[in-house]
Amino acid sequence: MTSVSAARPVVLAPDDAEALWLDVSRWPTFIEGFAHAVSKDESWPEQGSALVWESLPGGRGRVNEKVVARAPGRLSTRLVEESLHGVQTVSFEPDEDGGSIVELSLEYELNPTTIWRQGPIGWVTNLFFIRRAMTDSLTRTLRRFATEAAEQHSL
Repeated sequence: MTSVSAARPVVLAPDDAEALWLDVSRWPTFIEGFAHAVSKDESWPEQGSALVWESLPGGRGRVNEKVVARAPGRLSTRLVEESLHGVQTVSFEPDEDGGSIVELSLEYELNPTTIWRQGPIGWVTNLFFIRRAMTDSLTRTLRRFATEAAEQHSL
């Protein structure tokens, strides 16, 4: 498994930041590549519930998420998409300014067909290029999330 993560402070308290994150209708504004939800269980984001979404053209394609762990301030989902599968976790911790630190991490494996398409240098490509691109994507998502949190905080 390959692990990537990013963290960023936001102005919202942990409970409010978590509520914003869990509002799937807001995802197009901050989740990188998110186009629209295809289906969502009524019990989302309770453990065992599922969400299926489509990315923007040229993106990740169809993404299936199933909640594998849920606790106040923490959500882990199993992701399955064309090129990879893994577990993504988002957590919300208080900071000393009354806001929160949001951490987003992803442990993933490239699907075998993805590795084969890249040829014998597939593992090297993951190490030096895909891993960095995934980290950058998490960072951009959190940057946009911080902007959304600031806008919500100002209301």
